[in-house]
Amino acid sequence: MMRAGLVQLNVTDDPVANLSETRRLVRKAVAEGARFVLTPEMTNGLSSSRVHQRAVFQSEDRDATLAALRDEAREAGIWLLIGSLGLLTDDADGRFANRSFLIGPDGGIVARYDKIHMFDVNVSPTEVYRESEGYRPGGRAVVADTPLGKIGMTVCYDLRFPALYRSLAQAGAQILTVPAAFNHITGAAHWEVLLRARAIETGCFVLAPAQTGFHPETHGKGRRTYGHSLAIAPWGELLADGGTDPGVTLVEIDLACVSEARLRIPALSHDRGFDGP
Repeated sequence: MMRAGLVQLNVTDDPVANLSETRRLVRKAVAEGARFVLTPEMTNGLSSSRVHQRAVFQSEDRDATLAALRDEAREAGIWLLIGSLGLLTDDADGRFANRSFLIGPDGGIVARYDKIHMFDVNVSPTEVYRESEGYRPGGRAVVADTPLGKIGMTVCYDLRFPALYRSLAQAGAQILTVPAAFNHITGAAHWEVLLRARAIETGCFVLAPAQTGFHPETHGKGRRTYGHSLAIAPWGELLADGGTDPGVTLVEIDLACVSEARLRIPALSHDRGFDGP
């Protein structure tokens, strides 16, 4: 049995200010017995201004949030998923990376995952997003083999693409991580049902730490995220819901539940080829 702590944040567009609150909540999770702590997508800050992002984002080797959270993991001797960070890259087109990190108890980076699916959507006439204009998509799925279990890493909008999750589970993943800054409109409609579907389809635990509330910006109108960090069991049961306030949600993980669910419905081994459509 392993205790995980889902950190729910309400970040601004100031990475320095955000880091202080993130560290506080990571330490709270550790104090409450979590050995695996997870933060949401864009832990270092949310901003709609590409100019502002370019001014405050850093490259991976210079990012203060990454360095500080690696220190937190090492000092506490925990596993830490940094849901994702916005990072500068050396890409010719100048786009950023939306990168998730799995940090080991020694503070080392065990795995990296760049978000594959970009949030290019028209939620409503006033809610339009073009993530691909500022961020370049990743191209590689990642499963990290750890003493906690095999962890399949994803980010936010990836959730709508079940083939990715099936691939991760068939590659051995037992725990799927879905750190998110889920839109408040689509979150109310789809967040829980999609997470439960991914758990049921794969027989995995799904851990989804989230951003929540209104996120003010110094160079923009701000945005709202849905909150409700969720933990889902392999059979599809909702184990924990973080609500809408920033904080820590604790959940107990027993990997025996993964084997049990897959023995009952071994769908991961029942793929068949087909013609068409």
